[in-house]
Amino acid sequence: MSSFAPIKPSISVKHSRSRDLDARLAPDLERLSRLPRKDPQAMSLRNSIVEKATPLADRLARRFDHRGEPLDDLTQVARLGLVKAVDNYKPQRASGFTRFAIPSIMGELKRHFRDKGWMVRVPRHLQETRLAINKSATELTQQLGREPTVDDYAQRLSLSSTQVRAGMDCTSAYDAVSLESPAHRDSSDELGDTIGHDDKGLELAETRLALLPLLNKLQPRERQILAMRYGQDLTQSQIAAKVHLSQMHVSRLLRQSLTKLRADLNA
Repeated sequence: MSSFAPIKPSISVKHSRSRDLDARLAPDLERLSRLPRKDPQAMSLRNSIVEKATPLADRLARRFDHRGEPLDDLTQVARLGLVKAVDNYKPQRASGFTRFAIPSIMGELKRHFRDKGWMVRVPRHLQETRLAINKSATELTQQLGREPTVDDYAQRLSLSSTQVRAGMDCTSAYDAVSLESPAHRDSSDELGDTIGHDDKGLELAETRLALLPLLNKLQPRERQILAMRYGQDLTQSQIAAKVHLSQMHVSRLLRQSLTKLRADLNA
């Protein structure tokens, strides 16, 4: 696996940070809850609270680093979740701001991965399986002392091996590969060169089939001149030299032949 979750800090450190942040924000949050939302003082106080709690959002964003999304984007998403948490927090109903804010921020991050991080839409359960595999990768690697196998992930996540493989396979739907990438290792060919294109000749296939019996109705010389003009892309002067006619005569024969074919096709 290429995406590993960072090693988590100890629970005591996290709890200490949360208590300190809750203590610093509690007076401001209490005051904010009593102010009308559109009050200029409320807006200023709200911004101050968000600024003080921003390290919490940034710390949560870093948990999702190296999972295919730029850290700058994840940080913006986490800070948006923080703003929503500040707006929706009710001091009288909650036991602490961080206990309320963390699920809000994590929810925004997970929705970002689920809804915007995939180049090709895949079922939600496969997206969640992939995230669960990535989340457990580091811990399993440390415990086992080796790269986890499909069976290791299946046992840890209580999933079948088939479900784990499906989650791994959908990784290719997350990142788009540039068409300018090499088609093969040490190859000068680009991936875009291997992709098929519409054959313009197919658009003319039906017309060619319709023209074949009509061409057989023309005189041999008329067919020969048409073949030289449109098959070999010769000029009228070049054709005239080959069939020993004047350029004007060749032009007249071409015009007559095309008129016949057009009339028969329209008929």
